[in-house]
Amino acid sequence: MNKPASKGGQKTAADWKKQLSPEEYGIARQGGTEPAFSGRYWNHHEQGIYACVCCGTALFSSESKYDSGSGWPSYFQPVDSTHIAMHTDHSHGITRTEVTCTHCAAHLGHVFEDGPAPTGLRYCINSASLAFKNN
Repeated sequence: MNKPASKGGQKTAADWKKQLSPEEYGIARQGGTEPAFSGRYWNHHEQGIYACVCCGTALFSSESKYDSGSGWPSYFQPVDSTHIAMHTDHSHGITRTEVTCTHCAAHLGHVFEDGPAPTGLRYCINSASLAFKNN
């Protein structure tokens, strides 16, 4: 599942491979998933913003991060709903809702309807798709 480089198509796969680590490329650009409890942010508690590793778009705030027990960073809402897109994902024999960055189409993870109030949503996001920025 190779994602488009960006809306304008400025970056090629080779460009992304130069910018990203092999793990980041495999997850953010090819729709992979890191193993549970292995990513750098699943148990991260600093205050700040989690941005797209590919383009730097602000995606999630530490204020909406919570411990879901899933082994992936989990958030109950994005910083701005226009920064993420949702798509139906039928991979792995199940139907889920994939979450991508609207600016560069990077694969972020999936959203589920088993999160806490106030949204009831759990944005289950791969650490390798994120870059943390302190406030």
